[in-house]
Amino acid sequence: MSATETFYDVIRRQGITRRNFSKFCSLTAASMGLGATGASQVAHALETNPRVPVIWMHGLECTCCSESFIRSAHPLVKDVVLSMISLDYDDTIMAAAGHQAEAILQETRQKYKGKYILAVEGNPPLNEDGMFCIDGGRPFVEKLKEMAADAMAVIAWGSCASWGCVQAAKPNPTHAVPIDKVITDKPIIKVPGCPPIAEVMTGVITFVNTFGRLPELDRQGRPLMFYSQRIHDKCYRRPHFDAGQFVEEWDDENARKGFCLYKMGCKGPTTYNACSTVRWNDGVSFPIQSGHGCIGCSEDGFWDKGPFYERLSNIHQFGIEANADKIGIAATAAVVGAMAIHAGITAVGRLRVKHDHKTPPASAQE
Repeated sequence: MSATETFYDVIRRQGITRRNFSKFCSLTAASMGLGATGASQVAHALETNPRVPVIWMHGLECTCCSESFIRSAHPLVKDVVLSMISLDYDDTIMAAAGHQAEAILQETRQKYKGKYILAVEGNPPLNEDGMFCIDGGRPFVEKLKEMAADAMAVIAWGSCASWGCVQAAKPNPTHAVPIDKVITDKPIIKVPGCPPIAEVMTGVITFVNTFGRLPELDRQGRPLMFYSQRIHDKCYRRPHFDAGQFVEEWDDENARKGFCLYKMGCKGPTTYNACSTVRWNDGVSFPIQSGHGCIGCSEDGFWDKGPFYERLSNIHQFGIEANADKIGIAATAAVVGAMAIHAGITAVGRLRVKHDHKTPPASAQE
């Protein structure tokens, strides 16, 4: 297959009907949070835009981002890899190896200069001239700079590439750094998480491939369509948080009732991600639903911010440290107070009207 082919060309050759293509576009638009016209925009782009060449490189990491990526359900990863993009290089899943694989890097760099996306999983260590991560006989940091020089844009997969993650944890002997400390002259899309959600990863690639541009990013470089809200904002346990109903100990009665995990160290109130809406494993669940609090793995520095089971101490929101009865009493007192003030103002107003009615005008008194 050629990267000059469109996604529609490829799937039609595979026997996919126009009807199924339209369904695919609708599901893809919905997964990216596009509006009513999203499906038609996606369809038009996939019919006309050539597939984007992608180079996927690996630095210091555990491959959890790739493991997450291959489990995407909307769209299916096979559609992304085999039809939507031209995944020219990924040393984890490609058939080529050794000198053949290295030759692909140079071929793509020369043939698609300024047109390919560089996807990076993991980060470069800078200590000892990068010798703590050797890729193809060379320090990874060298290859990273080389391939980024001619890329259209860079995607930083996971918290390793976005923030440094556990490799950069104190005392950081290898001097591992996020890729934006090395690549400073290219647009970078950060897709943090350890790992990121599969549909978030494929959604970012689909957006770039569909519209030929980067999605809108927040001030930290994360796509707003997936990182604009805190996990806490859409968590199904949020009503328990607001009512002051918390799990006090693992597997206590409150845990069995599904109460809020805030006191058990849940970092949902300070973590921006789509876990509570998109969820994992084709939307089946996410950590909080399985009974474990969020550890904040998509936020910078989460690995050095204290124990995962230590409660947040800087969250002051309605309901914390109060039960439903106390909140009800406070609300009732506020209502009664407001009613008393209103009654007093009304009474004063009536007295003034009555007094004015009984007092004759000054001309009449004269």
